[in-house]
This record gives sequence, C-alpha cells and structure tokens, in this order.
Amino acid sequence: MSGHTRVVEERHGFPGALRAWGSGGGHVGAPHVDRCHARRCAVALALIVAAGCAPTTEIEFERAPGRGEPLQGRIWDVAAGAFVDPQTLVQRLVASRYVLLGERHDNPEHHTRQAQLVRDLVAAGRRPAVGFEMFSTDDSPAIARYLIGSPKNAAGLGAAVNWQRSGWPDWRLYEPVAQAALDAGLPIVATNLSRAATDAVRRNGLGGLGPRLITQLKLDVPPAPEVRAAMVRELRDSHCGEQPEPALDRMVDVQWARDARMAEALARAGGRDGAVLIAGVGHVRRDRGVPAHLERHAPGTTLASVALLEVDASAAAPADYAARFDGALPFDYVWFTARVDDADPCATLEKTLGRTTP
Repeated sequence: MSGHTRVVEERHGFPGALRAWGSGGGHVGAPHVDRCHARRCAVALALIVAAGCAPTTEIEFERAPGRGEPLQGRIWDVAAGAFVDPQTLVQRLVASRYVLLGERHDNPEHHTRQAQLVRDLVAAGRRPAVGFEMFSTDDSPAIARYLIGSPKNAAGLGAAVNWQRSGWPDWRLYEPVAQAALDAGLPIVATNLSRAATDAVRRNGLGGLGPRLITQLKLDVPPAPEVRAAMVRELRDSHCGEQPEPALDRMVDVQWARDARMAEALARAGGRDGAVLIAGVGHVRRDRGVPAHLERHAPGTTLASVALLEVDASAAAPADYAARFDGALPFDYVWFTARVDDADPCATLEKTLGRTTP
C-alpha cells in the first residue's frame, strides 16, 4: 500500500459531554457543535481557503477587539516563560519526532493553524504520519478504501467514514488538515479506541479490554490515585456536575484507555519520521494525556505538545490560564487564539434542562 493510503487499525462513549470553557479537555463524549456559530464558521472557512499554503506568519484572522488582545496570536514557551515567534516554534517542532496539536474542536482558527503547521513541517523536510483523535480504529478500512480512489482529495474523506453521524463539528473544519497531509503524501492515521473496546471499558473498566489489549496499550499499571482524582475533578467540572460519581469513574477509564490507544497508534505509525496528532487540548497535556503514554510506547523519544487556547478577557497573562490546568500549564507551548464565542456551556445546559438560576 502506498504511503498516502497507509492507516493504522484497531468512538466515543458517554453522550452529552460538555467541555470546560471550550478547551476540549475532559471531553469523553460526542462533542457539542452548536456553539460554532454559522456565520463565524463561514468566515473562518473562507479564510482557510484563502490562506492556502501561505507561511504561518502571513495568515490573518478576524479579531475580537478588546477581548484578550495582548495575548491573541502570541505563542508562549511554557518552560522558558517567554514568548516565541512562529518561525521559532516551527524550528522546534521540526526537531521533535512527535508533535501533538491540541484544539478546541469547533474553533476554525485552530484547524487552520494545525494545517499550516503540518505544511511547515513538510516544507522543512519532515514526513510524519498525521493522526486524528476523530478517527477511531474502526474507521481505518473506510479511510484506506477512500484514499485508494482519491489519494489527493480530502473533501470526501468525512463522508467515507460517515462523519455526519459522528457528533464532531463540520468536516470542512478538519478538511484543511487532512488536505495538508494528502498533498504531501503523508499517511492518515486513525488513532482512537475502537467502539467495541470503548464499550468494554464503559461496562467493566480497564479490565474489560482483556489481557492482550491491556498489554498492547501498556495499561498494566493503572493511573496513580492523584492522577485519577485530578481526572475525575476535570470531568466533573467539564460536565457541569451533572454526571454521577460512578459514571465519572468509568469516564476516567475511557479517557485513559483512549489516550493510551492514541499513543500506541502514533508510535506504530511514526516509525518512518514520527507523527503529528490532531486532538482536543485535554489529550495533549504532558502530565496525563497522550504524551504520558507515548513515553511508555516510545521511550526516550522527543515530542512537543502545543495547545491552541482561546483568549479570555479575564486572563491578561499566560500564568492566568494555569488555574484551569491544576495550577500549571501542562504543555510545551501555548498558542493563544480568538474565541469562537462567549457562551457558558453550563448555563446552556441549565437552560436546556429548564432550570433557572438567581
């Protein structure tokens, strides 16, 4: 099979999940897409098309005056405690075997940035596989069949995997990332846990995966108690306190297993020249997301985690965002972007449930 049709084989559980402040962190269920307003998405999609293959620094986005302007568009090097320019970021990503790009799923700018970074890696001589959280390993045969007939056209890939029923935002938001990969002949990799495995974990915890898969995903050792407790807190908050505690415990297991599967898929697909992962922000955090699992699947490897975070009017400095991540930014770099909207998902849920708040 040619490079541009290679896929990795192996979607979601717990429907109705909400995301804390639009980060994608703690997102275990099918994502809600109603917060991506049609007009905003249409404008951003037009910008995606217009941007084409322009260098990263030449892409301009619609700005929301007065909302986080000091940080919007800037890139924060977490370890150095300093801002870097896009060219410096690209140089450092080129030097990393694995590049994890975290997003808010319904923010069009995030996908444009991801697509451009893939193109920048290719322009620098890299040929990584490109993995998507949004594709479960069940989708691998459909992806392979589609790419055999349309190896350079990402437009129909969503329909090939029945994307419209997946719960993810419009495929056109992700299409530029897939197109950047196909234009360079890069493998498209399905990384997420299979439906059967997800259901098994939901019913029976991590033990439901069975000995073979537990060994393959290197899940012999469960998350440490403090890690599990932090994940429960994150999921409780991101679901607005509406999930019962037993359900949260299983959701932790599902997320832990999904991150392990994504790490295994990246390590397996990255044998040629590493891999890029497109995923929600919560999955690319270094302390307990895919990077933590990747260190077990590819010991000693180099990786870089980039979080695309929306600016918040109440946060004027990068350190102000740390409280949302247990007191410290668990990424290598944070690229601040415009917000999709200011909707409070918990307030929306309250309204949906017919509740009123004083």
